[in-house]
Amino acid sequence: MDNKNNPLSQEESLLLISQMINKAKNSYHESGIGPMLWGTVITVCSLVTYCQIKFDFRLPFDIWLLTLFAIIPQIILVAREKKKSKVRGYDDLVMDYIWSCFGIGIFLLIFINANIIEALQPVFSHYKELTGQKSMITYRSFSTSFFLLLYGFPTIITGGCRKFKPMLWGGILCWICCVITVFTPNDIDMLLTALSAGAAWLIPGIILYQKNVKGKVTNV
Repeated sequence: MDNKNNPLSQEESLLLISQMINKAKNSYHESGIGPMLWGTVITVCSLVTYCQIKFDFRLPFDIWLLTLFAIIPQIILVAREKKKSKVRGYDDLVMDYIWSCFGIGIFLLIFINANIIEALQPVFSHYKELTGQKSMITYRSFSTSFFLLLYGFPTIITGGCRKFKPMLWGGILCWICCVITVFTPNDIDMLLTALSAGAAWLIPGIILYQKNVKGKVTNV
């Protein structure tokens, strides 16, 4: 007798659902690779910038351009996960788009900030010529707040949708630090950014990665 049209038993249905979940669970975000990548890059960039401000030295390139290089492995990893995982839920697709837009948004914000700072430079130079004093207010003082505002969006959405509290609270911390950086100098801004990146991505990413590795070992 042909069993193709026979309904699945309860046990077979549960087994099929379990297999689908196992195929889909190792996504770019749930495996912790994405958060660890961004957490490491942003933390390093922030701490290097803090050292440049504190010890008055400059690198021959903008350290924040490393975020551009973080986008490349992100795109590669997402593409690899799509090939490996035949079963992907709608929420996985949404998360891919959210984090891809976030990565591109970071680069665009850096590009916009660089052009705004360059455009405002003559204004601050003219102020110094007229008053003999360096302006106490610079656009760079507030640009960190925009970054922290952007950091919070994908983090809170991911933490909330995945019901993963470490990431959710990390995203909320980004927004708290966003408000604080409006009133703090540049060097403190960089420390708050490093704190936010570590709490929002690096630590949650490590937790996710360890859970993922443990799950793989258990399923072997």
